[in-house]
Amino acid sequence: MTDSPVRVLIADDQALFREALATLLEVQPEIEVVGEAGDGEQAVRLCAELRPDVVLMDLRMPVLDGIAATDRLRVEQPEVRVLALTTFDDDADVFAAVRAGALGYLLKDVSSARLVEALVAARRGESVLHPSVAAKLVARVARLSPEDVPPRRPPVPLSERELDVVRLLAEGRSNREIAGTLYLAEGTVKNLVTGVLAKLQVRDRTQAALRARELGLC
Repeated sequence: MTDSPVRVLIADDQALFREALATLLEVQPEIEVVGEAGDGEQAVRLCAELRPDVVLMDLRMPVLDGIAATDRLRVEQPEVRVLALTTFDDDADVFAAVRAGALGYLLKDVSSARLVEALVAARRGESVLHPSVAAKLVARVARLSPEDVPPRRPPVPLSERELDVVRLLAEGRSNREIAGTLYLAEGTVKNLVTGVLAKLQVRDRTQAALRARELGLC
């Protein structure tokens, strides 16, 4: 992991919001804003030129919307992480963004501290979900009928502490928040999360939350 600032591209069709967000982030030592895009097509093009670590992607934009842009980036530039940052937590948008490859989904009422934490986590490959979004994803899985859920091999059993962690993941908690809740060091939580992902045979925190719900763990 590098100590250099996270290189961020902001994609939003509202110029005033882009400029305000860039101003907010540029004073954070952990963040370097490398560019701004007014639509999804421009975001994809600028990603190829600027090679950001993370794109803050609005979903409802002209020319090419954020979901389609995320899907293109997943195929064309898989090293770029995408965080959806939007006003809406509409079910259709949430599921479409996750399917397209968004690593996280945050609402625009997020605090600046939480946003910076999410950007740093995204560069590490960690999923970040707004709590209301995490709840929607878990509820969506709960509504699936058995035939809708693909068969899976039984996972390696989780320890009690790992079960505590996965339940908090399903609430959209960050490593820092989990550490505070469980009175653990943040490094310990990171190791526990890594173990949970391996045991559940998933690649990120969002999938871990969904897989845990399928198995009745939370």
